[in-house]
Amino acid sequence: MSKIRLVIGGARSGKSSLAEQHAKASNLPVTYIATAQAFDDEMQQRIAQHQADRPEHWRLIESPLLLAKAITSAISESNACEQGSCILVDCLTLWLSNSLCKPCAETHNTTDVNLAYWQQEKQQLLSLLKSLQQQASTESRTIEIILVSNEVGHGIVPMGELSRQFVDQAGWLHQALASVADEVEFVMAGLPLTLKSATKSCSQDIQDIDTKGKL
Repeated sequence: MSKIRLVIGGARSGKSSLAEQHAKASNLPVTYIATAQAFDDEMQQRIAQHQADRPEHWRLIESPLLLAKAITSAISESNACEQGSCILVDCLTLWLSNSLCKPCAETHNTTDVNLAYWQQEKQQLLSLLKSLQQQASTESRTIEIILVSNEVGHGIVPMGELSRQFVDQAGWLHQALASVADEVEFVMAGLPLTLKSATKSCSQDIQDIDTKGKL
């Protein structure tokens, strides 16, 4: 069977810690896919902290781009393990930023927003996740995928094209992933709120209340 979990939250909300707890609780071999790039000292320190927090025996794949390919590779390399595998991706918004800022091959311009490349990356990931869901009933091993992402849509509309595109694309990505995921959790102040579960989602709760005439 396959299980897809999306964990979203603001900066320092505890989303990464929660995702790592889920990975440990899966009791499966874990592959950690890191999307960060250390362009400055501060980011190097952040990466070092993440490395120190997670178990040393977890397999690491560094993939700032080509995320679908990295997940596919992790699944392929886990085929020898009969029990399956858990793949933890942290985080999607860095992958989004890396994709939007990738220099355009045609113009070699490093200042343009590379929407074409981002849409390609996004569709490849969504296609992979949907394929895994379709294969869930025939898959004998357990494949658990945990996706971590920053919720950036709660502030004011930012200035600048890149910033606005980043916020817009992150929101659309979260909506698309939430529709595919089995479980979605929002984390604030270290506390998780379940937005969607395998049995019932918040939208279903609202519909249930509405049908009873209580809204």
